[in-house]
Amino acid sequence: MAKVTAGARLHFGFQSLSLARERLYGGVGVALAEPRIVLTARPASTVRADDPRAAEYAERAVELLDVPGVELELHERFRRHVGLGSGTQLALAVLAAVARAHDHEPRVRERAPALGRGGRSGVGCAAFEQGGFVVDAGHHTERFTADPPTEGEWTVPRPVARHTLPDSWRFVVTIPDLEAGRSGDREERSLERVAAQADPAITDEIAKLVARRLLPAAAEGALRRFGSAIAELGRLNGAWYADEQGGVYRPPLGDLIDDLGASSAITGAGQSSWGPAVYGLTDDERAEDARDAARGALSSVGVDGEVLVCRPRNEGARTESSDD
Repeated sequence: MAKVTAGARLHFGFQSLSLARERLYGGVGVALAEPRIVLTARPASTVRADDPRAAEYAERAVELLDVPGVELELHERFRRHVGLGSGTQLALAVLAAVARAHDHEPRVRERAPALGRGGRSGVGCAAFEQGGFVVDAGHHTERFTADPPTEGEWTVPRPVARHTLPDSWRFVVTIPDLEAGRSGDREERSLERVAAQADPAITDEIAKLVARRLLPAAAEGALRRFGSAIAELGRLNGAWYADEQGGVYRPPLGDLIDDLGASSAITGAGQSSWGPAVYGLTDDERAEDARDAARGALSSVGVDGEVLVCRPRNEGARTESSDD
């Protein structure tokens, strides 16, 4: 039997969405220890799974690995399409579990495109492989000046920077009970429209932000400077997305982010991917005050939701094998 445990991730934004610059995308994000996906796999003659999405990934994994089948059981999961990377983490966890159950090497980065993952951002794959704070290389823009590559015909962008974050840091993650974020064909169409008109000056501003503020703050474990930098990265990304999502942040997330940012317990707040998950950076000493601030923010906006206090995950997904 193989058991795989993988955590969520936050996506702070991209380094470039402008076709006028040499590289496109370049994801920036961090691995979280929770919420988690936990699943077990046993060799079988066919594919059997208690979750339809996991079953779909298992079918692809069995074909890729040329093994007869697998019996999958999903013990923990988190919500899909809320900005926490559940799709990539589930796909790679299933691949790793199927491989280990059959004594194969998963080679998740190599095989992720065949599962439809890692086409734009490499953050999810890097979070699965090694955790931590990650900045990836993105793609050469020339591949996207006409039609995007056919599904699976890409290489997952490799990290150009990776840092371990202090164990005392916490991310307060607020998930409002709102419509799921964009995904699939709808997300593809939105990104195509954004890239067609994205201001290249924002790309240049982000390049300076990442090099001069964000990476030094991550390397030095400077919480307030790191929080300020990821919040600014989110605002700059939101300027690209404003026409698509109805503002710099998807309404009413801007009000939530403003409330989080106003709390003395939180430094740096933003929207993860298309939302509705929003985050704020704090530390273990102020975590409960940050949690209260997030609950208050939900109440002031008038929506229900879930508030999590999450540790950064500075290691890759955990895989265990046994004879059970």
